[in-house]
Amino acid sequence: MKIAVSACLLGENCKYNGGNNYSEKVKEYIKGHEVISVCPEVMGGLSTPRIPSEIVNGIVTNKNGDNVDMEFRRGAEAAFRKIIANNVDLCILQSRSPSCGVKEIYDGTFSGHKIKGQGIFARILMDAGIKTIDVEDL
Repeated sequence: MKIAVSACLLGENCKYNGGNNYSEKVKEYIKGHEVISVCPEVMGGLSTPRIPSEIVNGIVTNKNGDNVDMEFRRGAEAAFRKIIANNVDLCILQSRSPSCGVKEIYDGTFSGHKIKGQGIFARILMDAGIKTIDVEDL
């Protein structure tokens, strides 16, 4: 099986704060499978580290109020093309991310409050019928 995984879950330092979300659960789950690493935010041209971003009224905006929606959408499309080109069977994504959140995202107030919803990349995958799960559901 081919599995795409949010790069931060594989230990890549691509999070907004320059760190990662390495997951031992993911490491165990992907053993014996072909793994495709993706970080839509980096693929969209955003730097690491970067100012945190949330979806505010449907537009990805960073904490300083700057619109970064184009970068998020460009990266989501690039990551989607990579998924399709590699015939990925399953995507495991980072929780709550404005790119990769599968079940919930932050509410756009930068207060830590969460709401039901999907990140830009997760929504594209789900709309295309690609099996997508939140890392917390492993």
